[in-house]
Amino acid sequence: MTAEKNTVAPRPLRESAKESITHFFEQLDGATCSDLHALVLAQVEEPLFRAVLQETGGNQSKAAAMLGLNRGTLRKKLRQYHLI
Repeated sequence: MTAEKNTVAPRPLRESAKESITHFFEQLDGATCSDLHALVLAQVEEPLFRAVLQETGGNQSKAAAMLGLNRGTLRKKLRQYHLI
């Protein structure tokens, strides 16, 4: 007899992102913000790459495939965030 896995659908990332961005605007307390797109990408990409590298045991080819990136693009981003 096999044990059934208790599967729960993961919370959509967009919900977490929306909450974080809303919180960010609340913290601004009316101050202006510029270049928000670049700020969000920089804040999200680095931990994403760290997590994917950990998940793939540091295998950049597997990480690139998981991310849907060319391996060269991944290496460029990893250098940008000082991960290699």
